[in-house]
Amino acid sequence: MSAATVVLPTDCMVTLIPEGHATVLRAGETVTVTQALGGTVTVVTESGRLARISTHDAAALGLIADESASDPLDSPGGGQSQSTSAPFDYEQVIEAMKTVFDPEIPVNIVDLGLVYGCDVLDAANGGKRLEIKMSMTAPGCGMGDVLAYDVQSRVLSVPGVSEAEVELVWDPPWDPSRLTDAGRLELGFY
Repeated sequence: MSAATVVLPTDCMVTLIPEGHATVLRAGETVTVTQALGGTVTVVTESGRLARISTHDAAALGLIADESASDPLDSPGGGQSQSTSAPFDYEQVIEAMKTVFDPEIPVNIVDLGLVYGCDVLDAANGGKRLEIKMSMTAPGCGMGDVLAYDVQSRVLSVPGVSEAEVELVWDPPWDPSRLTDAGRLELGFY
């Protein structure tokens, strides 16, 4: 869904972009959907502010299909890995991170070049511990903690992952040279 105008049928918790503060949009407010990717929806409010609606609320409001609402946070483990005995596959970790999107730029965080590193260690319980370093496109962006939480939640749903730590780093600063070829193509940088 893109550029659709919707009247909210119920109150809805949102995260304001770029500051990352939670607030409530009231029932009856008209919003315009600018991006619906990775199970979250970015909207422009009546006051002209950008806000991100969570997977759960976006599905409940009919902004995304119910099958798109397979957010690990809505699962029985609340984002906690359900199996540490399952075989671990690093590619599944990368694919999980690719389900997290910058709320202002329609590119996932991997192709945007925000993931600076992902170390895989053995965890004490026999599973894998991931230590992920990521950045944001701008140092003052308040969405860093929100996106870091999304990354942690998504990678904890990968079989064999039992622990995940996501650290926001600012050195080196992000710049467009970090985009993958897929990210460049998506943004029309070719």
